Amino acid sequence: MAFNPNFLSESIQLSVAPVFLLTAVAGMIGALTQRIARVIDRSRALQFDIMSEKDPDHQQVLKRFHDEELHYLSKRAHLVNVSMALLVLCAIQIGLTILELFFAETIAGKMSISDYVLYTFIGGISCFILALMCLLGEVFIASYSVRMKPHSKQSMQIK
Repeated sequence: MAFNPNFLSESIQLSVAPVFLLTAVAGMIGALTQRIARVIDRSRALQFDIMSEKDPDHQQVLKRFHDEELHYLSKRAHLVNVSMALLVLCAIQIGLTILELFFAETIAGKMSISDYVLYTFIGGISCFILALMCLLGEVFIASYSVRMKPHSKQSMQIK
């Protein structure tokens, strides 16, 4: 079987189209990496704040204030991790789609696409959409959990 240069160039064009989706996935993974790093840093700062307080009564007040934020940070970290896992799964499925398109075009001849192309592509897009929804949930939690006003003197009293 001789390779036809036209088939090869068309197969490369066909299989490269989903690569743009991989670029978007890579950008989102980068953004999620930054978000999880900020969550971890904030969580460590709050825990250090609690542990470094020498006065046990004041430490309890700090713990009470920080517990709610630590709870939100935990939820955010979970959503970012789920989103990251979905994006990796998306990238794998889109990569499989690219391989299937390329091999179907070059090995089996003109446009003899396997039955799995549809499933891997739809699976990849579905994972991408679910990852976006998890990211949106994490952003909502992040913006909801921000305290916009200072604590009152009454709430800071040691009980």
